Amino acid sequence: MAQSLSLPGFVNAHSHAFQRALRGHVEGEDFWAWRESMLDLARGLTPEQVRSGYVQVYREMLASGYTAVGEFHYLGLAEAHAAVEAAADAEIELVLLLAAYGRGGLERFRQESPADYLAQLESIRATGVRVGLAPHSVRACPRDWLEELGAYAARERLPLHVHACEQPREIEECIAEHGLPPIELLAETGCLGSHATVVHATHANGRELDLVAQAGARICVCPTTEANLGDGFMPAEEICERGIGICIGSDSNVRIDPLEELRELEGVARRRTLRRNVLSVSTLLCCGADEGAASLGLERWPDVEVDLEHPSLTGVEPANLHAALVFGCGADVFV
Repeated sequence: MAQSLSLPGFVNAHSHAFQRALRGHVEGEDFWAWRESMLDLARGLTPEQVRSGYVQVYREMLASGYTAVGEFHYLGLAEAHAAVEAAADAEIELVLLLAAYGRGGLERFRQESPADYLAQLESIRATGVRVGLAPHSVRACPRDWLEELGAYAARERLPLHVHACEQPREIEECIAEHGLPPIELLAETGCLGSHATVVHATHANGRELDLVAQAGARICVCPTTEANLGDGFMPAEEICERGIGICIGSDSNVRIDPLEELRELEGVARRRTLRRNVLSVSTLLCCGADEGAASLGLERWPDVEVDLEHPSLTGVEPANLHAALVFGCGADVFV
């Protein structure tokens, strides 16, 4: 009998690797207090620290079953190159999602203009690194930035990832400035399409989810981070009802375990609907691998091996193996 089982590797579609250092910080406070702690950490990071820290985080990802990662990066250009080097050292497939930051945050996050941002993106792309556009959010990117970057991503057929509807305050501020909520703004500015992934969408309304579905865009949910930060419950059943593709991300990396992300995704759906199997096991595995790869524009990525002799799988019948993996195992089941 086979001692291991090969599966498509899990794809971490949304990571901020430097935030791994924030585990345990400002517990008991809200998202905005956590954000201040995150900014304090980001303020002092050097390229050398990024390179050494990211190697460790990426090795943790590989050991946990992730074989590819989308690094949503906003620490600066030199640090972006350091992240690329770290991924090469760790031997994980990387797509660098370079963040566009027109306002807010820290000075090191920001570019002077969309043209300045695109020049940075293309300087990385010219080295052969897979890249995607990442307007950080509607807070960080004015309307004209969103319009220019949305058009560029569509023209170049590059992935576009953007945070949206993670926090109620973010939505209130967007409505106050633009007269409509974040995902509607993304649709108006050309930032939705089959190449686009909306990260979180925790508080998206039905109209916004309809726009995501109509555009053929995906939603990246980050359940362990969303739980840790008190973001709220992602509307998993509403997303599924509309046929929107779902991928997963470890985001702040408070936990690095794709099986835990998938369990939490289904667990939230079960709690909200009061029924089981809202997402089938095969759908969850697809969310963990194929959908993440598609969101990053990956056609190939490494497989992962499951240790069939792991104690978590003792006595499991072959027909129930995939379900037991998703609902009964931790990341240490991978070899």
